[in-house]
Parts: sequence; structure tokens; C-alpha cells
Amino acid sequence: MNELKAPGIWRRMACWLYEGLLLFGVVFISGYLFGTLSQTRNAMDNRHALQVFLFVVFGIYFVWFWSKGQTLAMKTWHVKLVDEDGKPVTQARALVRYALSWIWFLPPLMALSPFELSGAEITVLFLGWIAIWATLSKFQTQGQFWHDVWAGTRLVSTSS
Repeated sequence: MNELKAPGIWRRMACWLYEGLLLFGVVFISGYLFGTLSQTRNAMDNRHALQVFLFVVFGIYFVWFWSKGQTLAMKTWHVKLVDEDGKPVTQARALVRYALSWIWFLPPLMALSPFELSGAEITVLFLGWIAIWATLSKFQTQGQFWHDVWAGTRLVSTSS
């Protein structure tokens, strides 16, 4: 079995994009549930509470699936999450990885917060940061993303 080989960056990024598509459904259902339970009539009402709610829902989603080894997107792209020893990830380690994975989004969010940027400028900022962050994995001996290194996890290929 070729379980210890790291998947290529293109497969990891394709998995990441597919995960984003799947999360659209999670956001839709969670947003509907939040709106119904909080009786929110305007999208801008309770915006911050909705953001916190979605952060928690995403955390539950990822911690649950990562502690089982794979999300649906990871299964599709034959990628599995393990710890440094190749063993399944605990829920505590998955929670640490979830918190650290926000490094993909927090720097551009903090950079754009003091400015009033156009949609195109925000898109360029986000895509630029994601490209830089993904490219930095090339400097790791096993090609890991930095949040995996810090969390003590790694992605491995489940296909030969």
C-alpha cells in the first residue's frame, strides 16, 4: 500500500477546491437553520452571530471527518489525513489543525479590513495569498502545508 506518499500539490489544491464546493451546501443548510432559529429577517441582522455559528459548524464538520480520516472531498481525491506516525488523527489534533488552517484566510482578511477595496482587489488579494501559501509547501521536505507541520499532521495518498 502506498499510504505514506504525499499527494501532489495539484491534487491537494483540487481537493481543497472541491471541499469549498461541498461547504457551500453546509453553509446553505446552516444559514437556513440559523435564520429560522433566530428568526432573522434581514441578512445583515445577526451577521456576526451567523459568522460565529458557521465557524463552529465548520469546526464540527472538519474535526469529525478528519478524526475519521477523510472528508468526502478527500475520499474523492484519494487523500487521507494522518498524524506524523501515519496513525489516525485524534479529535484534539483535528481541532488544532482546524484552528491552524485558518491561516489560509486570516492574513488577507486582516490586510483588507482597514481598507475599502473593490471586489476585484479583494479577489486578487485572496488568490495571491492562497497561491503564496500553497507554494510555500514546496519548501517542506514532505511537501506539507505549514498548518499541517504545526499541527503534527500530514496528508497522504491512498492510491498508487
